[in-house]
Amino acid sequence: MASENTRKWAIIPEPNSMTVGEGTVLLPYAGRVNESIAIGDGDFLLAHQLVADIRSATGTDWDIATGDMWSGFIRLRIADSWDFDSQDGGTAGAYTLTINTDGITITSCDFEGVRNGVQTLRQLIRQNGAVLPELQIADAPACQIRGYYLDATRGRVPTLAWLKQWADKLCLYKYNQLQLYIEHTFAFDGMSETWRGSSPLTPADTLEFDQYCANLGIELVPSVSTFGHQYVAMRTQELRELGEFPEDADRPFSFIERMRHHTLNVADDRAFAFSAQLVDSYLQLFRSKRFNICADETFDLGKGKSKQEAQRVGVAALYATYVGKLCEHLSKQGREPMFWGDIAIEMPEILETLPNNVTLLNWQYEPEATDEKIQLVAQAGAKQIVCPAVWGWNALLPRIDDAWNNIARIARYGLDCGAEGMLVTDWGDFGHVNDPRMAVPGMIFGAQYAWNPAGDTAENDLLERISRVEYGDCSARFVALLRNASAQAVFTWRELVEYLELDDGTGNCNTDVAQTIPCLADRLVDHLSDCGNAMTVREARNRMMRNMATTIERIPQANRALQQCMVDIAPIAAHMGNPGITAAVRIAMEGQLLLNRVGFALAEAHDVRDAHDAGDWRPSDYRALARELECWCEAYAKEWNATSQPSELHRIQETVWKAADELRRISK
Repeated sequence: MASENTRKWAIIPEPNSMTVGEGTVLLPYAGRVNESIAIGDGDFLLAHQLVADIRSATGTDWDIATGDMWSGFIRLRIADSWDFDSQDGGTAGAYTLTINTDGITITSCDFEGVRNGVQTLRQLIRQNGAVLPELQIADAPACQIRGYYLDATRGRVPTLAWLKQWADKLCLYKYNQLQLYIEHTFAFDGMSETWRGSSPLTPADTLEFDQYCANLGIELVPSVSTFGHQYVAMRTQELRELGEFPEDADRPFSFIERMRHHTLNVADDRAFAFSAQLVDSYLQLFRSKRFNICADETFDLGKGKSKQEAQRVGVAALYATYVGKLCEHLSKQGREPMFWGDIAIEMPEILETLPNNVTLLNWQYEPEATDEKIQLVAQAGAKQIVCPAVWGWNALLPRIDDAWNNIARIARYGLDCGAEGMLVTDWGDFGHVNDPRMAVPGMIFGAQYAWNPAGDTAENDLLERISRVEYGDCSARFVALLRNASAQAVFTWRELVEYLELDDGTGNCNTDVAQTIPCLADRLVDHLSDCGNAMTVREARNRMMRNMATTIERIPQANRALQQCMVDIAPIAAHMGNPGITAAVRIAMEGQLLLNRVGFALAEAHDVRDAHDAGDWRPSDYRALARELECWCEAYAKEWNATSQPSELHRIQETVWKAADELRRISK
């Protein structure tokens, strides 16, 4: 990025063009930011951002002014003419930044460009304080849409205060779009049976947050499930008849079944009326013209109540007709529909039926993803936004390597195929046990690669830059240590949930859960034909744990490595001055240590390994381990409250308690 004398600071996303001089520039102790009224920043938010960071970094208070009668050491300007040649030939979001002894000037042709330049300057001030490097930057984004997608429904409902903090962070890294994923966690009129007890977001929350995002230059796009992912609604007394399998509405709650069984019966006309009501009421709360109807993972379509209609017209036609009707409904109201592309890509004939104003959200989360699906949509002539993931779901620690591989690849594929932008997803499967603060490295990966997908930034270099810019870590090791810790997750939250939910609540094996576990899915039918009866819970759990035998062997070594990561990261975290992230990381690491030990204990209980093989590491007192789990869960709950409303915390707690009870049972 620059010569060795600049390695103590970094900029994310890395600018396209930067020339660093030999000298430095000292900020005055009593300076002023002059922000042109032409920028369109009515509350002078950008100037206030700079003044706040200068105060934090230097302890000095600066003034703010506008107009050519007032001087300003920092000047924010709209150009009278603009000839900057950005990567894609456009100018939206482009800016120039000059720092020299005459002062600091940020120039652009639009508000977004000035905003982007201000974020670059803020990063420099945060790292360098009052002494900035002389430099010139000419910069522009490759992707015009740089969005983030946050699950706010399947476990966690963020507090409004934390959502604002997250929007501030997205702004700092030059994101310009945000979507919140909603299934049942919004207080729609007439649907209290669906959202009761979930700490739902309200219309007032949305109006306030929409305005907050708009001030930051972030478009808040409404997103709500209108087809699949209706698990909670389809289990209510009032709405269950709209689902494909209303007879299953009273089955015990299951994290895994929530991921599978949740589809509207779209052969019933009442289903469209239900979806249209959600759309019509929700869109009125947003200034955005875009609307994401989701429509993904409709696994039960054509298998239950709609089976007869699906046999008549075909599943693809049934899906396409319903989605097309919803898109037309939005279009008539001047909105631009979006929906997830997984079903349309599985049945490519659907792509040919899409209206011209529909954008396909093409998600691919594999770390080694290819460009096949993105090419398919491009060749069909459909508009698309590519969607990688931060890889935090189902786990206490983020899978940073997987996130980097996935995001870097998908961004390049999107650029090559002419995608309209990138939407980085942050999911909360299985109760959203993942603390949203753990997603920051993945979010910043997205910021880098949405800005410059063609760059050859190495993962380790980016981890060092994130450590410096985001965490103020002068050693530049914090994120690498977090990555190393995540690599020691052997028995994860996902495996614990799978193990426990193999019991359907009555002592019988839950075959719907077993079918989602590869080592069991292939054996279910064979077991029935061989033995003449269904697989028992004990048999299913035995097979699951035996399939993990080789992995389980790693646990003692993994926990020693994880403990070393905790030792190494502690002094770094102590100097970062961010107790929130320090606590979140410590709780996540301690939780993973315990999960590994639980996996080891369960393996012993199922005779997967001999106890004498474990050495002195073996947790010989399972009751003591159960008590440690319960104490950890209390600490985890306190950290949950730092970012989230109560929402479904109780489901996380109940899962931990079930694990503790199982440990006590096997200790007898």
